[in-house]
Amino acid sequence: METRKGVFILSNLIVIVLGRQGFGPTDQEWGYATVRDGAHIFWWMHYTNAVQNPLEKPLVIWLQGGPGVSSTGYGNFVEIGPWDANKQPRNTTWLNYANLLFVDNPVGTGFSYVDYPEAYATNNTQIAKDFIELLRSFYKRLPDFEKVPLYIFSESYGGKMTAEIALHVYWAVKNGTIKCNLKGVGLGDAWISPIDSITTWHTYLYNMGMIDKSAYGHFDKVVEEAKVAESQGNYTELLRIFFELENDIDSYTINADFYNILTPIRADFRNKKNGFGNILFKPAGPEDEIETLMKKEVAPALNVTHNWGSQGDDVFVYLQDDFMRSVTKIVEQLLNETDIIVGVYNGQLDLIVDTIGTEQWVNNLQFKNASEWVNGIRYGLVADDYYTGFQKNAGNLRFYWVSRSGHMVAVDNPGALSFILSDIIIHSN
Repeated sequence: METRKGVFILSNLIVIVLGRQGFGPTDQEWGYATVRDGAHIFWWMHYTNAVQNPLEKPLVIWLQGGPGVSSTGYGNFVEIGPWDANKQPRNTTWLNYANLLFVDNPVGTGFSYVDYPEAYATNNTQIAKDFIELLRSFYKRLPDFEKVPLYIFSESYGGKMTAEIALHVYWAVKNGTIKCNLKGVGLGDAWISPIDSITTWHTYLYNMGMIDKSAYGHFDKVVEEAKVAESQGNYTELLRIFFELENDIDSYTINADFYNILTPIRADFRNKKNGFGNILFKPAGPEDEIETLMKKEVAPALNVTHNWGSQGDDVFVYLQDDFMRSVTKIVEQLLNETDIIVGVYNGQLDLIVDTIGTEQWVNNLQFKNASEWVNGIRYGLVADDYYTGFQKNAGNLRFYWVSRSGHMVAVDNPGALSFILSDIIIHSN
């Protein structure tokens, strides 16, 4: 497609046009980065139209969870992009605040792909190293963005990836191997400490009236097994227990929605799990519509030939040994060794990454502002003239409890998440 970069003067009005006409109402850029031999990551950026010169606004990268769920598909069309899945304008798009870069990460996700199985990422560190190469390729293509403030926001397993990515970016900038202006990260309902999530599920469900005392006793025994497996570093056993707990919760709660426990469940519902992780981070929503849209309309418009989503299930399989490992030590490094703002936010109705578990690992962080965190004041979070949660800060840590939201905060409470985005941007400058 023809590039439309340039500055034009029309009737004494300066109009800056960047990017290309892709799919949707914005100026765009997209492409592939070969991050390793046989490993290719796809990215797709929408320029903001909130200002005349998009370079005056930050660049926000959005990373989806899974692992194996597409940012260019789900994050874009269901959560924060310019259009929804029906190609209707989204009033709450983050393009009102920033340029948006959706990345199908890790390799094998969405339009990203590998040439052979050995090229899949098998751990979080490899994912972070791949992402550095993705950024190098992106900045080589669009060098004007090197100085633009960068923020990486994420959801679910994307938060686990983002924490280590941010640390590797910080090191690369410090070593002079990349030019980048990373200012902050948003870890949304993030799979940072799996053991803290799965060992608090039953407490959360009991307090919400979704299991009784007898069921609580059953889960208590399984939770103790999980703690032993984690203490021994037996992550294969911990993954087995994870699936056991999921299945037991399905039985005891009659298939409660892991993403938002208030979601009504039809009496004729049948669980459709069919393999690793399919219930975990395959988000609820118009999945069939997104798949059709990406394959039938987006791919031709962007001239992408890879079959969207064809390798997504394999992404989890190759990461299963790393899946239950914690990255709290990485978060501690971000808080102790960098000035990057670390925003942690969690929806109160989320089960898969429940707020009890998230607050638990945050409370246990060993960082230089820990006493400030313990003694700090929690105050109300206001969005659209309504109280919509709570907030507490300590050093470069900012924690947000989001009311009336499940796992997908951008869907359930977009006003709150827009506030969080603005708050992190403001306090990083």
